Amino acid sequence: MAMLRAVLRLSADTAETVEGYATHLEGRLDAIARARVNLDIFGEINLHSLISDELMIHLIREGDQAELSGPTVRFRPKAGQVLALAVHELCCNAVEHGVFGLAEGRVAVGWLVAGDGASQPSDLTLVWKESGGRNIAPPTRRGFGMQVLNDMLRYELNAHVDIAFEPDGLRCAVRLPLVPRIGHALSDAGPTEIGESA
Repeated sequence: MAMLRAVLRLSADTAETVEGYATHLEGRLDAIARARVNLDIFGEINLHSLISDELMIHLIREGDQAELSGPTVRFRPKAGQVLALAVHELCCNAVEHGVFGLAEGRVAVGWLVAGDGASQPSDLTLVWKESGGRNIAPPTRRGFGMQVLNDMLRYELNAHVDIAFEPDGLRCAVRLPLVPRIGHALSDAGPTEIGESA
């Protein structure tokens, strides 16, 4: 309920029109609901599924305009919902202002896990990297998406977020601790490297 209230309030605060408010609010609530629907038998949310499902809602298919790579990571429900909202905002931005509106537009999403969670804490680093854009520029105002990425991820998941508006597309890197209240990597998900495309 606290998250829903925050989404309602922040959506209203950043909306420019009533129609825009209604459209964006519906998409944000749907993203949170999809995260809940995708809970597995352990009550967790798979990171790969979370991202690929959100891309599919925007008709972006993995292997076509999107490349996803990384080890198996599962999130607790609340953390998964927060991350689902962040991925939703990245997708919407890429559709409305970024690379998904262009035939050559692509996104590579890669993630890695450092630390084994036993002898040393595990950290997840996720990189969203767009390419194929033209003259990408920073926004002129701080909208809901930037608040989710810069504030909500930090507050809810203790995440560090680095955002860069590069000429060919947005680059967003998120680093967060994989502690029990947030999530974990499976045992086959040892340290890996994020590909050059990410």
